Parts: sequence; C-alpha cells; structure tokens
Amino acid sequence: MVTGQPHVTPHAVAEPEPSATGGPQLVAQQLRGANAAVRELLLALSVGFTIPGPLPRELLRKVAGDGADGLDSLVARAELSGFLQSDGAVAGTARHALLTTTSTPRIHALQRELVGCFVADGLPLGDLARELARSGLADHRVAAELEKAGDRALERDPGLAAQLYEEALLAGADELGTASRRALAASATGDLDSAGRIVDVLLVCADPPDLRLGVDVAAAVWAQRGLLARCADVYTWLGPERVGPSAPSAAVAMIGCGNRAGAETMFPAGSVPESPTLLAVAQAQTGQGILASLAMDPHQVLPILIHASDMMNASGAAVPVPDTPGALAALVALHSGEPYLAETIVRAATTAVQGGDAAKPRLFLIQAWCAMQQDNPDDARLAINEACKANHWPLVPRDEFLCAALEVGLARRSGEVHDLLLAWERAREAMLHTSVDLYSLLPWGELMITAARLRETRRISLYLDGAWKLLQDLGEPPLWAVPMHWAAVQAALLSDSPADLAPHAAALARAADRSHLASVLAAAGKVWVSVLAGKVRAADVEAAARGLNAVGMPWEGARLAGHAAARASERKDMVRLLSCARDLHPQGSATGANTARQSEATSAAAADQGNSSAQSDGSMLSEREKDVARLVLEGKTYREIGEAIYISPRTAEHHIARMRRRLGAENRSDLLVRLRLALGSENPKGSDPLVPLTGRSADPQQGARR
Repeated sequence: MVTGQPHVTPHAVAEPEPSATGGPQLVAQQLRGANAAVRELLLALSVGFTIPGPLPRELLRKVAGDGADGLDSLVARAELSGFLQSDGAVAGTARHALLTTTSTPRIHALQRELVGCFVADGLPLGDLARELARSGLADHRVAAELEKAGDRALERDPGLAAQLYEEALLAGADELGTASRRALAASATGDLDSAGRIVDVLLVCADPPDLRLGVDVAAAVWAQRGLLARCADVYTWLGPERVGPSAPSAAVAMIGCGNRAGAETMFPAGSVPESPTLLAVAQAQTGQGILASLAMDPHQVLPILIHASDMMNASGAAVPVPDTPGALAALVALHSGEPYLAETIVRAATTAVQGGDAAKPRLFLIQAWCAMQQDNPDDARLAINEACKANHWPLVPRDEFLCAALEVGLARRSGEVHDLLLAWERAREAMLHTSVDLYSLLPWGELMITAARLRETRRISLYLDGAWKLLQDLGEPPLWAVPMHWAAVQAALLSDSPADLAPHAAALARAADRSHLASVLAAAGKVWVSVLAGKVRAADVEAAARGLNAVGMPWEGARLAGHAAARASERKDMVRLLSCARDLHPQGSATGANTARQSEATSAAAADQGNSSAQSDGSMLSEREKDVARLVLEGKTYREIGEAIYISPRTAEHHIARMRRRLGAENRSDLLVRLRLALGSENPKGSDPLVPLTGRSADPQQGARR
C-alpha cells in the first residue's frame, strides 16, 4: 500500500514529461527510455495489478532497496511521467503500447502471478477472468472461474452462459467436461446446429461425462427439429437403468411417436419424483399426464398437466425437454374442445418464460392456434408475429411447421384463395422437414382439410397414413383421435366421398359415450350429411352449429349453418340459419360489414333498383356487391357465394344481375371483364376467374342449376 508523501528524486524531477496522448509507437519509444522500474510498474498495472494492492514480486524486489518509501517514490515518478493517472489507472495509449510491445510469455507470467494473488486472498476473479481468457492466458484457475460463472448464468441467460463456456475453453477448460452444458446453452438460445455438433462429440465417447444431461439436450434438439422418433431413440439408447430423473421426458417422447410399451418401461405407472423439488415434481406429473391421456376416459389429464405447468412456472427452470408441460397442457385442452382454457395456460407459461427463450415461439404459436380456433384471426396473427420475433434465430422446424399450418388455417377461414394457395405451398415445404407425432395432429388435421379443398390429398397421404398408424399403435385414445377423425369427416365432405366419411363418423359415434367433444362432433357430422342430402331440419342444424361453438369451433358452426341455409327449402328456415351463422361468425362478411345484417327481403328489393349505366367504376358497386364480385371472379357458384358470406343463393343471383345491369355487361364473359376493371387491384392476384379452384364452371347460372 502506498503511504505518506511520495519521494521524488532530483533525477525524476529533471526528466522531461512525455505526452500520454501520443500515438502507440511514440509512447513505446518514450517508455523504453523511461526508468525500468517505472516501466515495470506501469506494465503490472496494465496487466491488472492495482495500487493499493498486491504487486509482482520482481517489481517489489527492485524497489526494496529504496527504503520504506521506495514504492511511494516509484509511484510519484510514474505520475510525473504522465502515464499514470491520479486514480491509479494507466493512460490508455500507454497501456496499449506496453501490452503490445512486451513479449507474450512475460505478459502471461504476470497474469498468472495476478491470478495467484486473487486465489491466495480468496477473492473471485470476476470479469478479470474473461479478460484473461480473451488475452490467450491458459490457466486452470481462470477456466474453473469461467465455468462456474457459466453454470450460474445457464438458467437465466443461456446466451451469456454460452460465451462464458467458450471463454473457459480458451483458458484451458476440458472440452468434454463442458460439452453437455455448452450444448444446453446453445439449444436454449435456439442454435440447434451448434448444440447438435457439441453433443455429438460427447455421445460417441466411451465414457462421456455428464451423460444424462447430454442425452436430454440431444433429445430436445431432435424434438425441436420435428423428429420426435429420433428423440425417443436417444432415450432408448440411454436405457432405463441410466435414465434417472429424465424418465418423464423419455415417456413424453416415446408416447409422442407411438411407443407406449417403451414409455411404460422408462416411466412405470406409480413412479414418484426423484426429489421433492418443484422442477422434479413438474417433470414427473408431465409424464404421468401424458400416460393418462391414452386412457379411454381421460378426464383427469388436464388437471395433472395444468399442475405440472404451474409448478414449472414457479420453478423458473429452463431444462431441456421434448416439450414443455405448458405446451402439452394447452394441446390437451385444445383436443378436449376447450381453446379458452388452452389460451389461459399458454399465456401463463409465456409470462413465466417457461422453458426459456427457446420455448417462447412454440408457446406463442399454440396461443395463435387457440385464437384461430375461437375465430379471432387478428389475435392469432399478433401471436404469430410474437413467435417470429421471440428469438433471434429462425423458427425451428417443428415451430415452422406449426406456423405454416396456422397460415393455412387462417387463409382457409378467410376465404382468400390466393392467400390459401401461398400458405399451402409454404406448408408443403415445411412438412418436408418434419414428421408426424402425437403432438402435431392438430396441424396435420388442418392440412388434411385444406388438401381436400385444393384436391391435393395425394401430397400428404403418406403423412396421414403415419398419423392413423400412430393412433392405432396407441390404441386409438379418444382424447387424441377425436379431432383427427373430425378433420377426416370435413375432408370427406369437401371431397364428396361418403365412403371415406363413414369410418370416421363411426369412430366419433363410438367415442361419444366417453368424450363430450366426440358427442358434439358426431352430432354435427350427422347433420352435415343430412344437409348435403338435401334434408335440412333447421332446429337440428342450429343445435349442431351452436354445439360446435360451445366446444370452441364457432367458425365451423357458422359454416354448417351457412351451408344449410343455402339448401333450405323454407324461407323461414333459411333466415333462421343465416341469423345463426352470423351470430357465430360475425366477421364472416367483414369486408362488407355495413351490409352484413341486411335482411333477405331488403336484399331482394334492392336487386330491383336498376341503374343501366355502363360505367366500370368500382364506385358504382356497394360494399356487399364488391364482396359478391370478388367471389364471382374466384369462380364461385351462387351456392358457394351464399355459403361464403351467409346469404342465400337467390340473393347472390340478384346481386349479380344488378351488377350486370349497372355495368352494362352483355354476357357472362363481358361481366367478368367489367368486374375485374371495377375492382382493379382488389381482384385476388394469381387467380384465374375463368377456372375456379375446385374445377367447377365459373358460370353462376350453371352453378345455380346444380
């Protein structure tokens, strides 16, 4: 420690004061001419020694002969030189010059001595350890300090942990010893490629350290890639004798790919948590809930998984798992017909950052699915946007597939053919990078319906075969199978294929006694068939439509009511069902909201108010007529137009006749041309109005005759 007044020698006073603000080369020349002891002091301080505090032994020996005030005199001379500032820090230019002109072995020797001083005093190196590692110092004490810092940061800031582990490697840390933790840090930030490369090195070793954590990371990476079967294979390779606390994760992975026997071997019924901690109990209950979801009466599943999600939220832990309990609980709620509850679950999990940053996109996408299911497209798109910006890495393949299926679902519900085609192409590409598993059945069901709508079923038939085999291997559990059978019923209706519809309708009927959702869907399916056969009973249709709304399917209910209204023979039934459709799906005619609730009589009367002007200006058309015009340009028939915006086929015919008179069209082709001109840029891009997507004639009259 510096004490008393610094002793200044006459020689020091006589020395010129070099400028500490010159360039590095100039400063280096000045330092070479300075007193050797001053230079050694400045070098020591540049390395990290401080005044007051320990200094290098060699420097202390040099000043020992100057008496008790030798160090004080040396400090005074350094200050007088202009290179040592009053706060004890070396001027920046001088520090840079000293560190660049001194030999590396000399620098490292001083750094090791500095580390020894910290260790002897029992002081942590802190940020100094990072600086030493970056400078190229290899020292096991520095490496150990950085490893500990990385371990502390791993849960709360995996990005920082990854940097600390890399710096520990620079300082000489064991590459294999840190592999599992480095892989975990990389996967937690969404860097799947780095995580996979690190863990691959670990798993091929004869006796890898920290093996179970490495397996958990590898399994989580496979799951995020959308290849849950490979995730299960990793746990199979580990074996039940070594799986330990990871047994619930192994069960989740194996159930997800259809291996029920393997799951029960890894995580037998009645298994208890390895410890009473929040994390251990949350993981154990997640495994128990997924196993219970395969039962014929799965009513206890949701409470178990919700408890698991709550405990995981409370623990604040971000451990590598095939899927978070929050995501699984929300999926079970969706499969049970409770999208409102599912949204509540994922919102709580997102707020608690359950699973860390890597899990955020999936939770937001499931939240978007809940919003779409409840017919809230704006909320769904907001959640999709949050998912896409939740991580600085691109969406992992599993999340990219879910996002693509969401876009398909939103486009199908909006009725925008161009958007649907674009979304379908994106989904086709996304599905090539993933595989079918139990926890992705909802998006596969959506794609099944859309494929039938677009006559593209052959493109996903292989995946659908895999989905049905998966359910068969698990014993057709009602919880997971019912929504898939409902999707198949809708696809068969779109394909006009009674033979394909029958087995799925029968499956819904069989499950009706054990599943409320199945009973509602079975009733709705029966009504759909009756409607398509021309037997419209308004009371039955309305009950089925409102039943669909009660299980979180308002859009499907409105669609059923709209189809039935278009086929109703009685005017009162048509009006009743149109009103029901509008109640369930008020934004069904959002583009013409100001006329959405016009009555049938008003619409018909308006059709008689002619205007023979031959203008092709879009201002000549009302908002409702523009809605009809867009559908005409998409090749829709009267019936399809009515179903799309919840009006009767006759009202659609009146609208088209009125537009034809207003625009002065002489025939159908002339009308199409004039409508394109009237709408201008509003015409859906990329669609050929003369060739409708379903292959039917674009002639409205021809469609009406059908």
